Amino acid sequence: MTNRGSEHVRASGGRRTAARLVLSLLVLGAVYTGLATVVGRHVAANTRVDGVSIGGMSPRRASGTLTRALAAKASRPVTLRTPSRSVRLDPATAGLGLDVDATVAGQTGFSLAPADVWRHLTGGEDLPLRISVDDARLTAALERAATTVNTPVREGSVSLAGGTVHTVLSQPGHTLEVARTARAVAAAWPRRPEIGAVVGGVEPTLANAEIRRAVAAFARPAVSGPLTVKVGSLPIVLTPAKFASAVGLRPTPQGRLVPTVDGARIVALLRAAAPGVEKRPADATVTLSGGRPRVVPAVVGTRYDVAKVQAAVLPALTSPGRTATVAPLRTQPTVTTAMARSWGVTDVVSSFSTAFPVNPPRTTNITIAARTLDGTLVKPGETFSLNGVLGQRTGAKGYQKAPVINGGRLETDYGGGVSQVSTTLFNAAFFAGVRIEQHTPHSFYISRYPEGREATVSWPDVDNRWTNDSGKAILIHAFVSGNEVTVTFYGTKVWDVEAVKGPRRNVVQPRTITDDSPGCVMQSPTVGFDVTVSRIFRKDGRQVRTSQFSTHYIPEDDVRCTG
Repeated sequence: MTNRGSEHVRASGGRRTAARLVLSLLVLGAVYTGLATVVGRHVAANTRVDGVSIGGMSPRRASGTLTRALAAKASRPVTLRTPSRSVRLDPATAGLGLDVDATVAGQTGFSLAPADVWRHLTGGEDLPLRISVDDARLTAALERAATTVNTPVREGSVSLAGGTVHTVLSQPGHTLEVARTARAVAAAWPRRPEIGAVVGGVEPTLANAEIRRAVAAFARPAVSGPLTVKVGSLPIVLTPAKFASAVGLRPTPQGRLVPTVDGARIVALLRAAAPGVEKRPADATVTLSGGRPRVVPAVVGTRYDVAKVQAAVLPALTSPGRTATVAPLRTQPTVTTAMARSWGVTDVVSSFSTAFPVNPPRTTNITIAARTLDGTLVKPGETFSLNGVLGQRTGAKGYQKAPVINGGRLETDYGGGVSQVSTTLFNAAFFAGVRIEQHTPHSFYISRYPEGREATVSWPDVDNRWTNDSGKAILIHAFVSGNEVTVTFYGTKVWDVEAVKGPRRNVVQPRTITDDSPGCVMQSPTVGFDVTVSRIFRKDGRQVRTSQFSTHYIPEDDVRCTG
């Protein structure tokens, strides 16, 4: 009995010991878990970010501490250094900001791992400061900065202005590489207030070695002395100061300097130095000499060929003799002597004269018009226009104011009396047998003109037009002698033309008008009537055809000016 009791006591003591051990372990586990929970809610001791201690702080407190401590550093301008200059960036404008929440993230959290608990208790580490970058704003800021720091390439050049060689050497440029610089800024900010920008070099197309070669090979020899241009047997000497403006070196896309000569400029210098070398060609024509038609022969002209002058001058600039030889081109006239002779202007085809009363302004107008008309050549098939030859009659051309018909009444205007020349011309055309295209009789009959064979003219619509269908040219000779104007056609006579006038019809008596207005022009009464004129064409005595012209005249009223 005693032994069983002792064993029972020992067993109970063992159970109590085990229970106490389990309880101790449970207490220790609870304490450890609590400790792990507490330390897991704080940043590890001795943790620093960019020199700012945040150990033992909650994430919220740590973020606030970092924001306050690094605010000044985050707001200071960033200086970008480039080979040409430095430029400042405002971090906020450039899209740069601190991301303290991301920096602290992951530094807290529950863990039962002894190593994690020990690290939180004994000490952390230096954490990297995380930042936020707005790529679009940073790129925009750097592109703006590039406009101030980029250095353009300066291409060299060679000039021969004034006959002296002027050389400018090439210089490389620099360009801010925005993408690479953006990465450099994002990696260094905000730790470093100055950041080296990534700058790429841009080489000029024209190398300085090529500039020096072109100067030695062409530029200096080109202006080393006068240039002689032999035009036929005539030597023309041009000094470097004169011809240098036409000579140069042109850069090519391949980086070469190619000698050039402005042929047109050289030709201008040659013309100035020797004006008589070039001559315009002169067309053959027909004129009157001693009252007879005479063919004036054509003249062959000469001119410089710009391309040939350029081709000759370029090699001469670097040749030992410095002489370019050019031959002027012969330029042919449009109308040759043979063509003018074929026109057949040999004899009088027709001629007509009309007399005019004494009226000095009117006589002046007739004289100017006849002088302008004289010498006109109408080629075969061409249509003549009197308005086209005379143009508008103005005071600037010397025309004076004289009586003209307007609405059945006389008034004064520039060119009054030119219709006398038109009527005389019309009759010359009538008897030459050419085709009448347009003619307008006066509104009332004027006794000094043939009935039904007269033509007024007025700028710009009332014209005197006819076509030369004779097969040969017609030379018009017009002149005033005394109180008479004459128009003669010279050419080859084709037709014998006869005019036959019919009787007056539908005769109407004039009225009597009394006018006291200041501009009144007196008129003598003339009856109105209709009349027909036939034009009969004969060749070798045989009638070939006829044509008719019917004219209606209104009465010329008896106007009495009382003013």
